[in-house]
Amino acid sequence: MRRTDFSYELPPDLIAQEPRERGRSRMMVVTPPDRIEHDSFANFAARLARDDIVVINDTRVIPARLFARPLRGMSRPIEILLVRVIAQGQDDSVWEVWAKPAKRLRVGHELIFSDRLKATVLEKDPIVIRFEGDLAEIDRIGVMPLPPYIARPEPRESDRQSYQTVYAAARGAIAAPTAGLHFTREMLDAIAKTNEVVRITLHVGIGTFEPVKVDDVAQHLMHSERYEITQEAAAKLNAAKSIVAIGTTTLRALESAGPPFKAGKAETDIFITPGYRFRAVDRLLTNFHLPESTLLMLVSAFAGTETVRRAYAEAISHRYFFYSYGDCMFITRTTNNLS
Repeated sequence: MRRTDFSYELPPDLIAQEPRERGRSRMMVVTPPDRIEHDSFANFAARLARDDIVVINDTRVIPARLFARPLRGMSRPIEILLVRVIAQGQDDSVWEVWAKPAKRLRVGHELIFSDRLKATVLEKDPIVIRFEGDLAEIDRIGVMPLPPYIARPEPRESDRQSYQTVYAAARGAIAAPTAGLHFTREMLDAIAKTNEVVRITLHVGIGTFEPVKVDDVAQHLMHSERYEITQEAAAKLNAAKSIVAIGTTTLRALESAGPPFKAGKAETDIFITPGYRFRAVDRLLTNFHLPESTLLMLVSAFAGTETVRRAYAEAISHRYFFYSYGDCMFITRTTNNLS
């Protein structure tokens, strides 16, 4: 498979710049091979079957963009994006990061973020830093790491709420599991009265959204991401007759962990492309994804490449909004991928 097999043209005005009203976004319902319906997410619960277990990813996005004071000879602050915590000791003080500009950083450089938080560069490639001071300062001074296609002249305080699911709990993600942004607390409570709702955690990291840069898709390497499934969640999943995954991150964790599902913490670098045989998930709620992205490849594997092409073309013609703050689609797994 070539990267360009997953390309499409999207009018720029269909890239959502503002969050949809929770519970009121548009929802395309896709049943392979060729049934496409147009609905509202307000009707999502009515689309569930009695035996469906709904699985959500309760990771919480941390304000992972930080700005350090300029180094000597520099006029602009140094922008830091926290990528992943590195297990050294018992705290979360050592992180792999992306930096802008990266070329000016050297091992031993001190980065000053505030009077209460600084860091030292430990490694250069990749860049690793060790924080010193009050790590709670990250929550105070950090900025939510919105994707670059959401244009913001200045960071907004409101993004701390709008780029976070209402059920977010476990801190550790650097991007939101965006399918979950459509839910209100009231909707989730209503679903829980008729269907089992199971929480798992996958801390969304670079692996989820890093661009595919190689022409041969098989040569792309996914960065690993941490996930956790509790004993209670594993028991419910193993008893499930039908699993509905809320978001591609939930699906990736479930396909990595089972079935049968075992409780515990692990890492996954699973890269799902057409031809993959799904074992865990039966239906998927997801947003519309970037061209040539690993997420679009995953959705194409789940519903079938031609089905997804038709669905995306129809979404564009019906002027759905795309990407993180956009509308959503509810997809049934193609029978061609039954395990």
